[in-house]
Amino acid sequence: MKRIEHLGIAVKDLAAAEKIFTDVLGVEPYKREEVADENVITSFFQTGESKVELLQSTSGDGPIARYIEKRGEGLHHVAFHVDDIESEISRLEQMGYRCISGPKGGADGKCIAFLHPSDTSKVLIELCAD
Repeated sequence: MKRIEHLGIAVKDLAAAEKIFTDVLGVEPYKREEVADENVITSFFQTGESKVELLQSTSGDGPIARYIEKRGEGLHHVAFHVDDIESEISRLEQMGYRCISGPKGGADGKCIAFLHPSDTSKVLIELCAD
């Protein structure tokens, strides 16, 4: 793991959340992107070496919509940058962690995978590689 790549935040209203994070971070989002297979629109802010990713569902039954319905808006996942996603998944699976999704293409041109939150203190962890 090289660094925190981004924090993913589930929101109901992307435009309203972009305003809040523009005010708080003092910068505009640098990118909006739809990830159709995840039923989500993302908005990215750069802050130092890391990013903040806002996620709004495009479908009432998408993963972000279900998350918000169950837990409300807020922190959805922590993403870590890795050099080799396949070897990181292998390393972690050998230690008993379960990969629940990926590796696959994700937002911001990354290859991503997720670890099961019940294995990681109820935190959804995303691995990201360029």
